[in-house]
Formats: sequence, C-alpha cells, structure tokens
Amino acid sequence: MNVALACPYAWDAPGGVQAHVRGLAQQLRRTGHRTIVLAPGWATGPDGVIVVARPVRLRFNGSVAPIGPDLRSVARIRQELRVFRPDVLHVHEPFSPSTGMFATMAAPRGADRPAVVATFHAYADRSIALSAFAPALRLVWDRLDVRVAVSAAAASFAGRRFHDGMRIVPNGIDVRRFADAEPAALPAGRRILFVGRLEPRKGFRHAVRAFGLLAADVPDALLVVAGEGPEGRAVDELPREIRSRVLMVGVPSHDDLPRLHAASEAFVAPNTGGESFGLVVAEALAAGVPVVASDIPGYREVVRDGVEGLLVPPRDPAALAAAVRRILEDPALAERLRRAGRARAAAFAWETVGAQIERAYRDALARTRSVTPR
Repeated sequence: MNVALACPYAWDAPGGVQAHVRGLAQQLRRTGHRTIVLAPGWATGPDGVIVVARPVRLRFNGSVAPIGPDLRSVARIRQELRVFRPDVLHVHEPFSPSTGMFATMAAPRGADRPAVVATFHAYADRSIALSAFAPALRLVWDRLDVRVAVSAAAASFAGRRFHDGMRIVPNGIDVRRFADAEPAALPAGRRILFVGRLEPRKGFRHAVRAFGLLAADVPDALLVVAGEGPEGRAVDELPREIRSRVLMVGVPSHDDLPRLHAASEAFVAPNTGGESFGLVVAEALAAGVPVVASDIPGYREVVRDGVEGLLVPPRDPAALAAAVRRILEDPALAERLRRAGRARAAAFAWETVGAQIERAYRDALARTRSVTPR
C-alpha cells in the first residue's frame, strides 16, 4: 500500500517523534510498502522526505518544539497527497498546529479518500491549550479513522477531552543497532551516559548535581553527555577536578549513539516530567545498559522499578546518585538489570511495533469502506 507519513517537527532536528517516523518509514519499506514523509525542515529532505514548511521554534511542555505552523504549507501538502495518492495517511501529533494537523484537514475526501490514522505522542500533567481549543480540535479528531497513542500516558492526555477510544502502540526502536554495537573509544573509567537535549525538562542539571555527589566517592566515574542545549552550563557549577571528568560529546550521529551505549556502565534519564514514553530509555535497555530513570508516568511504562532498571523521584540528585552507585558497586544487580532490559526491549523492536501499526492501517481501511465518505 501507499503510506504518507506526516511529521509535525523539523525533520533535520533531533527528537523522538522524528526518530519514530524515520524508523517507521524504513520498516514499512522493508515490508513492501511505498512511503513518503511530509515534514517541516530547514534544509531539503533526503529521498522520500518532502519539506513542506520552514520550522518555527515554540515553547511547549517545558521544551522547545520546532513546528511548521505556516498555513501556506496546506496547499503543498494537498498537492503532494494528490500526486502520491496514499491508501493510508498516518499523521503524528494531529493536535499540534503543524504538518500532522494540516495533512489531516487537507486529505482528499470522497469515495477515494485515504484512511487516516493518527499517533499521539505528547503527555503533560495539564494543558490549557488543549482545553481552550477542544471544540476546534474536535474537527480534527472526527477526521481520524483509527487513533493510536504511544503509551497509556499519551492516551490519557488526549483522552481528557476526547473519549472515543485509542489503542496503544509503543514507539519503535532498532534493537539490533543497539544490541550489536561496538564500544566507542572513550577515556578509561566507569562511564555514566546521559542522552538528550540539555534543557530543563530533560533534567540535565539534576544529572550534573548527582554526578558531583557520586564522583567524590567513585574516583573513576565519568559522565558522558550526548546532547546540546542551554542547560549545558550546569557543568560549570562542579568543582574543577570533577568538571574534568565530564565528557561533552555533542549530538552523536546515528551510528555513534549505540557505540556510546556499548561503552557505558550505567544510563541516567533524570527527566522532570512531560515524557509520554521514553525512547532514550528503551534504546538503553536494548543496548544492555542498566538504567536509572525518573519515576514519571511515561517511563513507568518502559521500565519497571527493580526489574529492568531503577526508578527514583524526579528532581532528587541524591537519590539519582545513590541508585547509580548501587549499579556500579553491585555487579550482580547490574547483570540482572542488563538481562531483563534486553528482554524488555524486544517489545519495542520495529518488527513487533510495525506489525501493530500495519494492523491499525488495515482496520482504518476497513472503516473507510464501511462508512459514508466524509
């Protein structure tokens, strides 16, 4: 079948939704489908990716989202859909004023319309915007044939105003890419890995403070930081001798990220909230790196405390440091978490997740054939 994927965030910016859409497109092509991706972007997209708008950075849910809110992109989206003639239009974050929403409303209508499947990725404790714009968003919601959320947390967020039913299909990851990676060449020591944008919601400042507590007692501990952002200056608060044991590697390439995992003894995800799933956590599980993560809704659906990882209260550097220290000083615990994590990661492999998404496509196509065209 022909599948058009609409991504709301800049294609050339790092992010979990972009990674999910990229991996899904690859998986669909592996199973014999044709795909195109519509997305905002600052540069021309690679083959199969059509840039439809220039991104604008907007603050949302404690982060910065590079979306494409330009209404002029609607005409380009409509044109590309007319040319490609998708059987399925799979929109991501259709409540965000960007490509997913615009594609939903621009999709052809009538007897030959595509089936419209939506994936909801976002989670927040509350959203004034969702409540304020609920009547208008109902127009988008009603155009969707099948609604998917990446977690129960994401489903609950959209479901606060819309109660017509959603199915849960988690984010997908390339398990083998992480499980089979060779270790990166890093300085000697016991390496603790942080991956993510260096912004308040990701909790990097708490990771730094935890490392400061840990490093005083574990002289060979190193903090490896894969990411960039304004919170990077938190490292400057450390004493000079400890600051020298923080390795800032920037945003790693697609190939280098698994190698950083393979070279690490522990992985920290000290996020403060607003996470619907935890893609970086799932990748760490696949790599067999023992995880210490914040005890927040989205992460609890990926990691069970004491089974695949250790969960600690958010914004608590002392608890984070103590949990990492347990892993570094207890080889039996580290090995148990490593084995359980690899087993858990199988649920997020693209072969498994892709099959669930294809099932959603078939159900959506069946619905378009059984209802009066809209």
